[in-house]
Amino acid sequence: MEMKDRSQLLTEQRNPRTNNIDCKTTLEIIDSINAEDARVFTAVHRERESIAMAVDLITDAFEEGGRLIYVGAGTSGRLGILDASECPPTFGTEPNMVMGIIAGGEKAVFQSIEGAEDFSENGAKDIQQKEVNHRDVVVGITTGGTTPYVMGALFEAKKRKAGTIFLCCNRETTPSFDVDIIIRPIVGPEVITGSTRMKAGTATKLILNMLTTATMIKIGKVYENLMVDLRAVNAKLSDRAERIIMAVTGISREDAKKLLVSAFGNAKVAIVMQKLGLDYAEAKKRLDGQGGFVRRVLS
Repeated sequence: MEMKDRSQLLTEQRNPRTNNIDCKTTLEIIDSINAEDARVFTAVHRERESIAMAVDLITDAFEEGGRLIYVGAGTSGRLGILDASECPPTFGTEPNMVMGIIAGGEKAVFQSIEGAEDFSENGAKDIQQKEVNHRDVVVGITTGGTTPYVMGALFEAKKRKAGTIFLCCNRETTPSFDVDIIIRPIVGPEVITGSTRMKAGTATKLILNMLTTATMIKIGKVYENLMVDLRAVNAKLSDRAERIIMAVTGISREDAKKLLVSAFGNAKVAIVMQKLGLDYAEAKKRLDGQGGFVRRVLS
């Protein structure tokens, strides 16, 4: 939907609690921002049922070999890309399993290209280029709820029978076409009028964290509260993988390091090898047979 006058949107309203923020001391400014941020958690909590429905939709897509694709402009687009980029090292996913698309392309990640969001046809084109299909889920992120680029992308995704999720922070805006799920955290007017990189951006980040983390738990990427599918691609993650193996199996650091090597860097397989006294091939076979769920194998 296109809206020339956005003055009625809640995210564009002036916040009466911060009208005199320019007269405050530094500490008072910080306290004002912190007090407003505290409102975000309640707003997100109120949307927990919609978020849970979205997680189930995405889980079904992953189980069918589909993808999760975030689409946004400006801060919204950058947050989608950030969340997507963290999934491979944290959960061992393939790079195209969770993706982020931003209006204006890669350059817009680092530099504001504000006019890029004004063309719905560009959103549709980017969805076409990603060859979105019925197995995928597309999340359109637009805190105001009016960004033409995002609306064009969601509409094209709908035409291609993909799952569609609309994430915004306004009551007044809804797509002119049907979407599967709407997530609508109402965080209220911003500290600085219209600066949706603040509370609205924080709400978006929290929700994207929930979508990917909860989904990865549901497809077996987590055992207990440990990221057992992480990729040990640097010193920090190698250290974490060793500590995960130690925590689950009770073996020493040195033995965990050797076991991780025997498991070709796969902490999940290493755990099953140690707990069940198996070699790499048999441990991997059993994991594959249980959809990658460590708990199912150990049970």
